[in-house]
Amino acid sequence: MPETYQFVKRLPNDIGGLQADAVQQTDHVLLPWEKRCHALADVLDFHKIINTEEKRRGVEALGADLVGKLSYYERWIVAFANILFEKRILSPTDLALKMDEVAARPRD
Repeated sequence: MPETYQFVKRLPNDIGGLQADAVQQTDHVLLPWEKRCHALADVLDFHKIINTEEKRRGVEALGADLVGKLSYYERWIVAFANILFEKRILSPTDLALKMDEVAARPRD
């Protein structure tokens, strides 16, 4: 590795070239919430609220520990929330109130 590598920090999802087990490819049917998350990403991008580059930066900003603990779409959701907080489009209080409202809905 070049000497200058010490000056560059790997981002959490930058795993290229590292030792790892073989990739196990499996078919994965998306759960309904994962489909909604993907649709949300498309809507945010279409309306120029959060673009792909911002989403990538948002996921990288989570840090290696959190990236390692969250699933693929969980990373997206946390990144979206943080970016919307930064842009003052959404507040943590508003999000918490909405989450409480959804949790209180009757389930069939």
